[in-house]
Amino acid sequence: MEWYSTEALLPSVAARDHSQQLIWHINDAIDKAGGWIDFADFMNLLLYAPRLGYYAAGAVKLGPAGDFTTAPEMTSLFARTLAHPIARTLRELDLQKTTILELGAGTGQLAQDLLKALEQQDSLPKRYAILEVSTDLRERQQENIRQLPPDLQRRVEWLEHWPAELEGVVLANEVLDALPVQRLRWQNGQWHQWGVAVTKEGWHWQTRPLPANPPLLEGMPDMTGYPEPYDTEVGLAAEGLMTLLGQTLKAGQAFFIDYGFPAREFIHPQRSGGTLMCHYRHHAHGDPFLYPGLQDVTAHVDFTRVARAARRAGLQIETWQT
Repeated sequence: MEWYSTEALLPSVAARDHSQQLIWHINDAIDKAGGWIDFADFMNLLLYAPRLGYYAAGAVKLGPAGDFTTAPEMTSLFARTLAHPIARTLRELDLQKTTILELGAGTGQLAQDLLKALEQQDSLPKRYAILEVSTDLRERQQENIRQLPPDLQRRVEWLEHWPAELEGVVLANEVLDALPVQRLRWQNGQWHQWGVAVTKEGWHWQTRPLPANPPLLEGMPDMTGYPEPYDTEVGLAAEGLMTLLGQTLKAGQAFFIDYGFPAREFIHPQRSGGTLMCHYRHHAHGDPFLYPGLQDVTAHVDFTRVARAARRAGLQIETWQT
C-alpha cells in the first residue's frame, strides 16, 4: 500500500492560485444572480467554467497523478467486451455511413482499444468522433490515437459541437455522473432546493422552498415515513442529454455506462444524505467547497428518470443491466 503525507495532498501554489481565480469567478456569478445560485449552476461552474472549471482547465485528472481512474484505463477487456454489441449495431447499418460518437473520452484509451477490437471483427465505422471539453484530456487522447495504425487514426476526429444528426453509436462511459445536478431537501413536509450564497466569510449553503409541483419533483415518491432532513439529487442535465440524443440519433444505439440506482433505490429512506461525492487525488469525500476547480464533483445516476426522459425523447430502452 502506498501512503501519502498530508503535505503531499496539498495543492501547489500555482494550483491554489488557479482555484482562487475560480472562486472569484463563481462569486461574481452569485453576485450577478442576486446573491444565490442553485446547486446545479454552482456545480456547472465548478466543473465547466471556461478555462477555470475542473474539466475545462488543464490539470491531470485520470491515473496515478490525477484524482480517479476508470475501467478502460485499467484493462482493454472493457473495450473488447463493448465491441461485441457495438459491432452488431454497426453491421445492421451501412458501415460506410456510420459514426461512433464518444462523449468525454478520458485519455482516449477506450477509443484506441475499441477501434482495434472492431477492426478484428471487420466492423469499423466510417469515423470515430470525440466530443471532449477538457483541454488536458483532449491532448492525452490525441497522443493515444497517434499510436494507432494510419487507417485507424484517420477515422478519429474531435468535434467542437454536438452534431446535427448521426447514424451509428453514441458511447458515454462515466459521463452522466459528471453532469450538474440539482440538490433537494425534504424537511418539515416540504421540498426545498439547495443553493450557494456568498458572504465575507465565503460560500455557505442556503435552501429555498420549492412550489408544490415543479417539474423538478416529477416521479418523487410519497415521503411519508422518510427521515428528515432528507437530501437527494435530480439530474436534469442528464435528462436534457436524452432529449438531445432523441433529436440527433437517426439510427443506431446509445450506450451509457455509469454508477447509479433505479428510483426505488435512489430515493430510499436509508439514503438520506444523497449521493454527491467529490474526488481529489484518489480520496473521496463530500465537500464540493474544497479546492474549487481542483477536484471532481459527481453524483450517482437515477436510471429511472434517465430512462423516462429517453422514452419521452422517442428513444427505446433496449437493455438496462449491471
